[in-house]
Amino acid sequence: AIKFVSVPVRDQQRSLEFYTEKLGFRVITDQPFGPDQRWIELGVGKSGAGITLFTPPGQEGRIGQFTGISLLADDVLTTYRELTQKGVKFAREPQVEDWGTSAILLDPDGNQFVLSSA
Repeated sequence: AIKFVSVPVRDQQRSLEFYTEKLGFRVITDQPFGPDQRWIELGVGKSGAGITLFTPPGQEGRIGQFTGISLLADDVLTTYRELTQKGVKFAREPQVEDWGTSAILLDPDGNQFVLSSA
């Protein structure tokens, strides 16, 4: 099983607000982690896996990249419309393929996630 994957971010508070208020993720852990960071772990939907909003020292160059993380939506088109209304930006609008529908959403740091129906 995968417990969590890490998403590198510049501003943990801004990212926490984005992921909880706009994407609907839930806080599992939010506590100090060293002098300058917090350990923020978020639950994602019904999944047992989560994400952390944490940038290890020296890994700042990973911020704003394609994460390789795919988020599952029952209906990508509806989810796209709902998220767009909340101010979420997309690098690619939904595209219908033989295997399903997908879009690429952006977090406030430009990290990219696939939003997919399959």
